[in-house]
Amino acid sequence: MKLNLKIPLCFFDLETTGTNITTDRIIEIAVIKLMPSGETIEKKNLVNPTVPIPAESSAVHGIYDEDVKDKPTFKELAKEYARFFEGADLSGFNVLKFDVPMLVEEFLRADVEFDYSRKRIIDSQRIFHLMEKRTLSAAYQFYCQKELENSHTAEADTRASMEVLLSQVERYENQSVTDNNGKVIGVVKNNLDDLNKLTSSDMVDLAGRMSRNGQGQVVFNFGKHKGKAVLAVFKEEPAYYDWMMNGDFPMDTKRRLTELKLSILRKQ
Repeated sequence: MKLNLKIPLCFFDLETTGTNITTDRIIEIAVIKLMPSGETIEKKNLVNPTVPIPAESSAVHGIYDEDVKDKPTFKELAKEYARFFEGADLSGFNVLKFDVPMLVEEFLRADVEFDYSRKRIIDSQRIFHLMEKRTLSAAYQFYCQKELENSHTAEADTRASMEVLLSQVERYENQSVTDNNGKVIGVVKNNLDDLNKLTSSDMVDLAGRMSRNGQGQVVFNFGKHKGKAVLAVFKEEPAYYDWMMNGDFPMDTKRRLTELKLSILRKQ
């Protein structure tokens, strides 16, 4: 179908050194400008972030320091991209939470005007989540073709969650499961070991303050050390452990931190 446009709509996506809007940098940008006529104009660049690309990030997008060392920096590209975006609205998948804030930060660092407040921003992920609900009631209807009565009562929700899992295993048994990058991460099997690996194998603490990266290392999921190995942080900045233990973190998180801290002491 053809979108009803009065001005161009720029679909864009970024690959970055990480997910911290403040400290991470763009390493690839791609834009498709959809014109009111239906014509499309494409623009893309690899970008030298001027900082090292963490190995865990390269493992996701396949871009390494060597690939970008001779590429222009975003500051060098900023004016031409600002012109390309000029007079157009913005769109993409999950752009509101990540891509737009990251892009704006980079324009600000480059001291290039980019007034996003005058642009309409259409996030297709938001429409996806609005239209394809991710609630237990929606899952019960999708997998079991039943309406969930007495929703939000413990008994009804418990029974529905049991029926959903049984239906999921029946529907998907022996099918491969891929991540967002198309990489196979497992197969749906009718046994709890395999199901556990698919749903919670990277979990370290229940609050999700820590997780396991692609190399199996326990890394922080928040704050200034997000994406960094916990053990490495404790070695470089021992006081960070004390800050967390005295902070407003769940007891389970503190218990896991202590276990990791003790593992360092045992190796010394």
